[in-house]
Amino acid sequence: MFNSPRRALRSLLGALVLLLTAALLTAPAASAGTGAAGPPVAGAARVQAAAPVPAATLTEVTGFGTNPSNLQMYVYAPAGVTEHPAVLVAVHWCGGSGPAMYSGTEYAQLADRYGFVIVYPSVTRGSKCFDVSSPQALRRGGGSDPVGIKSMIDWVTAAYSADTGRVYATGISSGAMMTNVLLGDYPDVFAAGAAFAGVPFACFATTDGSEWNSACSGGTVIRTAKEWGDLVRGAHPGYTGPRPRMQLWHGTEDDVLRYPDFGEEIKQWTDVRGLNQTPAATDAPAAGWTRTRYGGTGDQAPVEAISLQGVGHNLYAWGMAARVLTFFGLDSAGPVPEPEPGSCRVAATTNAWNTGLTGSVTVTNTGTTTIVGWRLGFTLPSGQTITNGWGATYSPASGAVTAANATYNGTIAPNAGVTIGYQAGHTGNSAAPGAFTLNGAACTTG
Repeated sequence: MFNSPRRALRSLLGALVLLLTAALLTAPAASAGTGAAGPPVAGAARVQAAAPVPAATLTEVTGFGTNPSNLQMYVYAPAGVTEHPAVLVAVHWCGGSGPAMYSGTEYAQLADRYGFVIVYPSVTRGSKCFDVSSPQALRRGGGSDPVGIKSMIDWVTAAYSADTGRVYATGISSGAMMTNVLLGDYPDVFAAGAAFAGVPFACFATTDGSEWNSACSGGTVIRTAKEWGDLVRGAHPGYTGPRPRMQLWHGTEDDVLRYPDFGEEIKQWTDVRGLNQTPAATDAPAAGWTRTRYGGTGDQAPVEAISLQGVGHNLYAWGMAARVLTFFGLDSAGPVPEPEPGSCRVAATTNAWNTGLTGSVTVTNTGTTTIVGWRLGFTLPSGQTITNGWGATYSPASGAVTAANATYNGTIAPNAGVTIGYQAGHTGNSAAPGAFTLNGAACTTG
């Protein structure tokens, strides 16, 4: 008799749990969109409650929702995730993987600084290329890779109460083509995209099951701006809401996806945004680069296109991710407070050849307290431009540079040090920087 009230209470709680579970499984799924809620993905299972992944660790997530093409899902969430964070979908190249995209780009280090969550989709089919050609892939809810990626976004939105107005996509090669597809299929989901060496939405379309379209890859598929725009609009018929912004990158010597595809992408996305093909601004943000902006002159113009003179298909280089974040607007609202200044000593050397060099920089904490989070400031000699780096995220690539700590070396104990490095081009002056600041405080050198 004494235990009867407890048994009754347990029964009541069990009934409440069952009722709550049934309600969650039958409630309409929230639309991850930039405007009004759109129709749910055809045949999609409801996203169940999801828990955040371990912080600062690339983690595979399984059972994330409808996944018709058996994609794998990897998530990176920094230790300092913002409240209602932005979500970045980072899409790999043919032959790549989610983990390769994680290790081969600096988005995770930038997430550590700015607090957004990253989804790394990963192809399991033999080609390791994303489906950007089938009729299923080229319509909203069609049943291929885009549906699985949309499920990943829904999972992250549930796990982190993410801001559905700040969902972005970026990709390289096949991932760039998928970025075009995602923004076409789900204009209500994505706020913006950045495509490195891609092709327009539906340029790769095939009906015979082939993943490859030689006419498109060869740059011979030429359409009017309206024809390209109609292909995007046809992926989600009846949609009248806002369209995502687009940033496009392409090398003039691309021998895999030919340079004319770049011009066709510009035609497509300017038309989708209701713009003409006359740039509102043209400049050269780096040597050999030509940047055109359409519909605006600022960092978040509706369409931005960067042409890299003399560069081939493998155009992505360290430092470009920071420019992507600027275009997305993700580099201005980070959750991480500015690190406290500390006493420091820096030793820097370079090893040069012809027009290139490598630089090595060792930072020693000469104070009595541990430095938690660091940003090393220095000015490169005139004519030097960083093309690659390790141990830190470097931005910008020339002039006054800031090197921000990586995920694994953000703390420096008293009397301990950390060594970072970079590769750079030069025009004759191959010297190392002569002065450094750590978190705003000047360091001694030598």
